[in-house]
Amino acid sequence: MRLFPAIDLKDGRCVRLKQGDMAQATVYSDDPAAQARSFETQGFDYLHVVDLDGAFAGKPVNAQAVEAIRKATAFPVQLGGGIRNLATVEGWLSKGVTRVIIGTAAVRDPDLVKTAAKAFPGQVAVGIDARDGWVAVEGWAETSTLHAADLARRFEDAGVAAIVYTNIARDGMLMGVDWDGTIALADAVSIPVIASGGLASLDDVRELVSPRAAKLEGAITGKALYDGRLDPTEALTMVRAARAAA
Repeated sequence: MRLFPAIDLKDGRCVRLKQGDMAQATVYSDDPAAQARSFETQGFDYLHVVDLDGAFAGKPVNAQAVEAIRKATAFPVQLGGGIRNLATVEGWLSKGVTRVIIGTAAVRDPDLVKTAAKAFPGQVAVGIDARDGWVAVEGWAETSTLHAADLARRFEDAGVAAIVYTNIARDGMLMGVDWDGTIALADAVSIPVIASGGLASLDDVRELVSPRAAKLEGAITGKALYDGRLDPTEALTMVRAARAAA
């Protein structure tokens, strides 16, 4: 059980979007490395980073910011956004990223996920971003004809480390996590699932550590942390207690 603080990168800065809309970006910091250090100081032990520009461009764009984060902190980083080929996977892992998240390419090129997961055991995750249950790609700009659970099942025996599942309608909206949808996905596959999108308060953390969410690897928190709606000390105390009791 883990709570992942999120850093979303746009033009080298930390931002939060509403429902993945790049036109609705709120800038929270001009110094991603300093923000990462702050999260580390607060006691978080794993960082979630997304290269938003890279997700749209189909290739890494905010590499300088990601590398600055890696140099400034000691804790592990999982990174998504613009990872569309094996060379990019290998490149990020060689630079110290702990785990890469493949999103759009998981739909367009599922063999890439399987090849990468085999080549780098435990270091490849799949990002499934859904709108009304249907997978969205290309930085959420397009909706596919593939259902989230069907995509997840494609990688059941591929050695994927985790699935990061985002309900787009809730992302950045502080509406609360789609626990029913996320847990249903976790029940449909054996791959660990991480909840993403909408985490708003300690009530969501209570859901995360509740028995019905026991199969989840954790949840990602972004805007609630930046806006001060989620107290990191209280949240991490709850998560650590649940981890110790497991």
